[in-house]
Amino acid sequence: MAEPTSPKPPVSGAAVRIPKAVAAPGAPALTVRLNKRMAELGLCSRREADDWISRGWVRVDGQPAVMGQPVAANARIDVAREAEQYQRQQVTILINKPVGYVSGQAEDGHEPAVVLVQPQNRWRECNSRMRWGHEQLRGLAPAGRLDIDSIGLLVLTQDGRVARQLIGEDSEIEKEYLVRVSYGAETVNVQAVFPPEKLALLRHGLSLDGEPLKPARVEWQNPEQLRFVLKEGKKRQIRRMCEQVGLFVTGLKRVRIGMVNLGHLPVGQWRYLAPHERF
Repeated sequence: MAEPTSPKPPVSGAAVRIPKAVAAPGAPALTVRLNKRMAELGLCSRREADDWISRGWVRVDGQPAVMGQPVAANARIDVAREAEQYQRQQVTILINKPVGYVSGQAEDGHEPAVVLVQPQNRWRECNSRMRWGHEQLRGLAPAGRLDIDSIGLLVLTQDGRVARQLIGEDSEIEKEYLVRVSYGAETVNVQAVFPPEKLALLRHGLSLDGEPLKPARVEWQNPEQLRFVLKEGKKRQIRRMCEQVGLFVTGLKRVRIGMVNLGHLPVGQWRYLAPHERF
């Protein structure tokens, strides 16, 4: 399974030492919940941290950790070798989600994309040495959403570090989409009739749910198709953005997340994230 993009602190029985936070003279030491601190260090997700703590795999300043424990920024955190071994067994899967499947839990009679993660749907060109096993479905969850009527790259992972990298509050990972559109009655040469000032609005200036959107890269891929590159992922964001400028989305495909491309992965098939790949 792939390793995270950021340098990973030692976890195999080694101490993680973090510089002491600066506090005002006489002020109490700054503390944060242990599971949050472990996630900040890139060791694991908060949920995984709680699991490791409950298993007795975490020590703080030489003492066994307890659930919900507050820790100072300069606390020494030791993680047992068992946690590292457990983490290595976790998988990250890339799937080309078809139309009609939801990203997460089943809803309104529609199945989640994870039901497609079966041996018969593994892409024949997947060169990972990982062997399929039903245990890989346990805790396998989407790291980001893709609308039911959209296709393309969806990441499913057991690894909380990957999930945090892709959908954490501080995530800056780019997502690239190809979006086929119409404008009024025009469906063939939309680029010729779409006002440039509205294209500028798609790039920056729109709001959703009362909040301004981050700047986006939006350009014409061909006369009927736009290329969007976003660093956020609000629900049905691209479709709602297009509606605000009079465009109607007739097809949407996600082709890239960070540095990982959909490539030639067929619709409805999946592959393992390769060890050398980084988001």
